[in-house]
Amino acid sequence: MSRLDDALALVAIDSVSRNEATLAHHVATVLSRSPHLDVERIGDNVVARTTGHHATRLLVAGHLDTVPGIASDAVIVDDQLRGVGACDMKGSLAVMVELATNAAPRSVEVTWIFYAREEISRSESGLLEIAQLRPDLLDADVALLAEPTNGRVEAGCQGVLRVLIDMVGVRAHTARPYTGRNAIHRLGDVIQRVASYQPRTATLDGIAYVEQLQVVEVRGGVAANVVPDHASCALNHRVAPDRTKDDAAASLVAFLGDLIDDGDSFAVTDWAPPAVPALTNERLASLVSLTGESALGKVGWTDVATFTELGIPSTNFGAGDPLLAHRSDEFVTRSQLDDFATVLDAWLA
Repeated sequence: MSRLDDALALVAIDSVSRNEATLAHHVATVLSRSPHLDVERIGDNVVARTTGHHATRLLVAGHLDTVPGIASDAVIVDDQLRGVGACDMKGSLAVMVELATNAAPRSVEVTWIFYAREEISRSESGLLEIAQLRPDLLDADVALLAEPTNGRVEAGCQGVLRVLIDMVGVRAHTARPYTGRNAIHRLGDVIQRVASYQPRTATLDGIAYVEQLQVVEVRGGVAANVVPDHASCALNHRVAPDRTKDDAAASLVAFLGDLIDDGDSFAVTDWAPPAVPALTNERLASLVSLTGESALGKVGWTDVATFTELGIPSTNFGAGDPLLAHRSDEFVTRSQLDDFATVLDAWLA
């Protein structure tokens, strides 16, 4: 079977977030056939480890879940595997399984982690479940997260600040709006200002991170003949690794300025911390060298931030174009899988 066929076998197993049990069983079953691996199932997470006598341990991780889609629609067309999760990130998972089951000797120990619930709230992450129940399984000198990066190292990651803004007004009859204050009209000023946002770029260790700000939800309205006295919107702010949560929130308040009045509210509803690039680490620098390409900054959030919190130098590197992730026409190519396998195998060697 080809690598595309191996990846198709994984894509064809539905594993939308919180529904990873079948895929976890499949991966655990395949890995358990290799005597050189110690395989453990923790909930819907699978951990496979070599346990020799080498001093250095590398960790390679990938998530089992996908965004919603129809797994049975997966198909190979020419040199492309098309289907939900093909790019993000079952193509890379197939390569991980292949290399994990390869019993050829290496000069390092390797931990392979296949974890659940990455595509939903971070609080549900299978990686955090492992950290809570079996933190010893996450011990490593360096970690690689196989998110799609087009075969280039994408260092660190940006944080995510989620904010809810509530605007107040005064309710009135729509025939006499001058007796009230329209909260939706006030909210429109906030939306317009966010739409005018000019992204900030922060450069850390030569890696550029471009921040973003978007309105992602709007609510308001009472009835067709009532001037609304309340309206709200949710903001999603992608934050460079040089900012803390408080820094990011303060800068957002300053950006909105006089649009927020007394009685309005600005509340941080969620925060996923960013991670600084760790390419001064010798092992990660060697990975960049093996790709033959310069490193980029990861503009989205990934569990590189989780490994950073655990004190493990880490980076993103995987097969597939990240611009295709979560799209209905998601795909990964044979050459992308082959290139990823070649570099990863050389790095582990």
